[in-house]
Amino acid sequence: MNAPLRKAGVVILVLFGLLFVNLNYVQAYKADAYRTSDYNGRVQVAEYQRARGVIQADGQPLAQSKPTDGTLKYLRSYPSKQVEAWAPVVGYKPVNGAATGIERSENEFLAGTSDTLFADRISDMFTGDKTGGGNVVLSLKTKAQAVAYRELVNNERGVGKGAAIAIDPRTGAIQAMVTMPSFDPNPLASHDKKVAAAAYEKLIKDKDQPLLNRGLNETLPPGSTFKTIISAAALQNGYDVDSVLPAGQEYRNGGAIIRNAEDEVCPGARTTLKDALTTSCNTAFAQLGVKLGADTVKRTAQAFGFEQEDLTVGNLEDGGLPVAASRTGAIQNPDGSTDVGALAQSSLGQRDVRMTTLQGALIAATVANDGKQMRPYLVQQLVSPGLRPLYTANPKTLRTPINSDVAGKLKDMMVSVVENGTGKRARIGGMEVGGKTGTAQNAEGANPHGWFIGFAFNSKGEPVSAACVMLENVPGGHASAEAARITGLIMKAAAGQGGD
Repeated sequence: MNAPLRKAGVVILVLFGLLFVNLNYVQAYKADAYRTSDYNGRVQVAEYQRARGVIQADGQPLAQSKPTDGTLKYLRSYPSKQVEAWAPVVGYKPVNGAATGIERSENEFLAGTSDTLFADRISDMFTGDKTGGGNVVLSLKTKAQAVAYRELVNNERGVGKGAAIAIDPRTGAIQAMVTMPSFDPNPLASHDKKVAAAAYEKLIKDKDQPLLNRGLNETLPPGSTFKTIISAAALQNGYDVDSVLPAGQEYRNGGAIIRNAEDEVCPGARTTLKDALTTSCNTAFAQLGVKLGADTVKRTAQAFGFEQEDLTVGNLEDGGLPVAASRTGAIQNPDGSTDVGALAQSSLGQRDVRMTTLQGALIAATVANDGKQMRPYLVQQLVSPGLRPLYTANPKTLRTPINSDVAGKLKDMMVSVVENGTGKRARIGGMEVGGKTGTAQNAEGANPHGWFIGFAFNSKGEPVSAACVMLENVPGGHASAEAARITGLIMKAAAGQGGD
């Protein structure tokens, strides 16, 4: 054999070797990925042979599967008349691509492939039936959800972006979760690939990001709602509600110039901790934060849930919708020492402080629940196709950032905010309401964000709801007033005293 033939033979052997290696790689390591790929046509046809389970709240179907005459035997649909109110939570299940929301986090159960539905699949083998997937029951209250969406979309300031979340402080069950703007998931689930692709393309290019769940995944400066954290830090470190704080119309330190929102707010040289929260005195809280120190401020915020990067909201036992981490920022100079000016501004919820709407609701819920913060959840029950409950949420304590004594004092201060201070628009007749307003400056020349965190107790003295409303770039003064009004209405509906 001459040299050219030998070379050709070697090349052919190498190519066959590489082909053999690749074949084994595909079969041994990539088989499952290809088999379960959202783009695998055979998988799609097989998946749509079985009716996907129902997602519901208060008995109202929010996602269901309807039979078709096509190759894909069932069409996923979202039948609510107010479908945009539910979309950020429920999500959508496209033919091509990955599901979102609860459709994604409970995908295996809804599809009927979960291990918890093994007995049902065994039964199908003997009967020849194709039992549908399991059903998911959400904790959301339909009246509270409807009020939250209606009031957010029709807010009195003409704001186009915002979020609202309400929680049962005693259990962590989410009562309402709304994002504005939202979207209609029905076109995204269409079996017509062109229709689905066009709908997705339009949404993904929208500058207002309607696909973003703002309540869980957007972090913004919380403004004076963060004073609740500073108040908790003070009460844990030797201060009381009547402790006297330095105040005044202006405070300068480390390059920061702190002024009150209006001249009539705590103009005197001193004020009490309770009055400072009631009137939202910036100069008092800036000086209080500096006095407490950066480590104490960051440690207290972290105790309430700031910096947590692995929180999910869904099933208490297994995953859910991811939640962005709220942050305090470093509050330090390049050499590692405390940046006093940044600390003064951070104590007002400005500078680098960022918070999710969910975190705001958790702060209020913690105060209302004697200092215990329950882990938030959306999935109340998982039910088999035969309507057999397979999972029921068992409330879990996530953390205890403050003791009951501190929580009681903080509650009293927050009730004063609603009764005598900046949060009067959150009042609910026949209920005790507490809270904290927040107006957060952001980009230069842009309107501030309006926040309110609050809780409501019924006539029996039981905490029935805690909520947070965030409105982006609110025109006009008193940006937080509208957030307070909406929060009060949501909590009232969650308590069963209002709504549609």
